[in-house]
Amino acid sequence: MGKTIAQKIFDTHLRDSPSPDNMVLDLDVVMCHEITTPIAIMDLVEKNMDQVFDPTRIKAVIDHVTPAKDSKTAMQGKILRDWARRHNIVDFFDIGANGVCHALFPEKGFIRPGYTVIMGDSHTCTHGAFGAFAAGVGTTDLEVGIYKGVCSFRKPKTMRVIIEGTLATGVSAKDVILHIIKKITVGGGTDRVMEFTGEVVANFTMAQRMTLCNMAVEAGATSGICMPDRITAEYLWPFIKEDYSSIGEATAEFHKWHSDDDAEYEEILTIDVTSLAPQMTVGFKPDQVVDIGEVEGDHVDQVYIGSCTNGRIEDLRDAATILQGRKLADTVRGIVTPATPEVYSKALDEGIIKIFMDAGFCVLNPTCGACLGMSSGVLADGEVCASTTNRNFNGRMGKGGMVHLMSPYSAAAAAVSGKITDPRKFLE
Repeated sequence: MGKTIAQKIFDTHLRDSPSPDNMVLDLDVVMCHEITTPIAIMDLVEKNMDQVFDPTRIKAVIDHVTPAKDSKTAMQGKILRDWARRHNIVDFFDIGANGVCHALFPEKGFIRPGYTVIMGDSHTCTHGAFGAFAAGVGTTDLEVGIYKGVCSFRKPKTMRVIIEGTLATGVSAKDVILHIIKKITVGGGTDRVMEFTGEVVANFTMAQRMTLCNMAVEAGATSGICMPDRITAEYLWPFIKEDYSSIGEATAEFHKWHSDDDAEYEEILTIDVTSLAPQMTVGFKPDQVVDIGEVEGDHVDQVYIGSCTNGRIEDLRDAATILQGRKLADTVRGIVTPATPEVYSKALDEGIIKIFMDAGFCVLNPTCGACLGMSSGVLADGEVCASTTNRNFNGRMGKGGMVHLMSPYSAAAAAVSGKITDPRKFLE
């Protein structure tokens, strides 16, 4: 019987299997940031277990609140910073070199097909776009990962999502994943790996695949995953060119991680996106999704473009196509956060930052702050934000605030019109 990509990764990383449904895996990468890791660090110190399994396989960044906004967040940064220096963790990205973790780490070439990856962050599933098994974990699992380089998971069950058709202009990967979450609900992927495949995914860029996998957790999935292919190899080529004679050779090697034709799935879902309209959330759950036209005209107070979901250069380019030559509506404040210094630099070189600034946007350094309501764009009670982020829970971006999740196209359209607007009107 054939195997899924998740099963293949589990089999090649299996350290132990205490029970038929419990598998202890060796880890290729343990990622850390300053919000969840300091708790693990301090607990290990308290237990006289202050060590790391392999400093070359630990990647750390200060990204959630950067620069620090108060003494508490400054201390969180200090704990991570001191720990990284103490253990000679070379791949530590401090203020100035830092970026949003799930954009920065792939950009640095740290994720490869077939890898196992954990982090104390639910959107670690983003890295499955590279054909890796990547999952967010709790503090205890993170501690064990840091200390021993292993993590325990349930035997993988996979849900295959086949995406077919052709996306219309103004409809993006963000709209696709919102539509999928609406269809299967926030519990539809629980205890499953969501495997994204089909002609649409095969033609997606790595940025688009990362957007898909990033929000798999909003459907309850343990991880999202895509088949590694030539597009993956081209993205990674600067980092793997010493290992392969050509991109073609790398592509052929990556094929070993593809799911077998006779692999068994818990469920197979096929979606045709040809007629898909721009999507957005309403309410406080990621599966409360509607066609944007259903609520067109609803007001917004703030527009936020950034995050680990949609803060890459491709996302900024999408928004800029609508913002160019236009101004923010008088009733709206706009905030844009390039996800990494490299994204920021490219946006400067391409004139995108000027487009945002000319439109009236506030341009911030890379940070997660606004997405989780900690800094750099927190909402007041009763305010509404059109956001390219990934979570619309009650109070997510500020107590009493409402977050409408949407694509960069749709967020930019809301910015210039001052209300929810179908972005295709600006792209005809």
